[in-house]
Amino acid sequence: MTSLSALTLPDHTQLPDSDGTFVKNLQEHPQSILITDSIKPVLEQLHPDGQYCIGQDSGIYWRLTDPPEKGAEAPDWFYIPNVPPTLNGKMRRSYVLWKEYVAPLIVIEFVSGDGSEERNNTPPSQGQGGNVGKFWVYEQAIRVPYYGIYEVAKAQVEVYHLIDNTYQLMQPNERGYYPIAPMGVELGIWQGFYQNAELPWLRWWDAQGNLLLTGEERAVIERQKRERIVEKLRSLSAEQLKDLGIDPEMLD
Repeated sequence: MTSLSALTLPDHTQLPDSDGTFVKNLQEHPQSILITDSIKPVLEQLHPDGQYCIGQDSGIYWRLTDPPEKGAEAPDWFYIPNVPPTLNGKMRRSYVLWKEYVAPLIVIEFVSGDGSEERNNTPPSQGQGGNVGKFWVYEQAIRVPYYGIYEVAKAQVEVYHLIDNTYQLMQPNERGYYPIAPMGVELGIWQGFYQNAELPWLRWWDAQGNLLLTGEERAVIERQKRERIVEKLRSLSAEQLKDLGIDPEMLD
């Protein structure tokens, strides 16, 4: 009789957390930070219990293979709703589908080459050496509802929506953005300055078309508001300030 331990599938602590490859584009790291930082207030509203997970260049194990890395895809960015951010008090080394079953709601790939890898639709029956197309994995194996392909060199993004088990290329709305309805946000390209680089960046907007700001951007806006208020108060006379209950010396 086969023992229970022999039937137990490995978890995130027993699987490799890296395949040893390099990040191909130095914009990838700040890009991931940007979309993570700016979406957090939205996710905190969607998940007041804190039950969600964000992955950045982390492995999603969808099948058990030898070597194990062949059974994983590592999106540049992904979001999984309604799962704990930690397991047994420790950060995840990877995300293992056969242990938790919940698929990411959205995965995003940052293209460094010609985009063929991100659009590869090769199924396991046709792959050489166990290789399977990334597009096929997200669409048919993991079944991710939204798949974004951001081509940095072209400053453009494609977003696919899983409909009837098939990815359909989404069309941008009137603002040129792609609505991710379950999150109540839109995804698009923003030309601007971030982390000392003036570049096109992938960013989020709310459903009304307002750019979702990073913590640093919000702090800058609040500081500018305070400075404008102080400047306006300084234009008032000492008597007017006292009528407002403000000590003039506090503005010095």
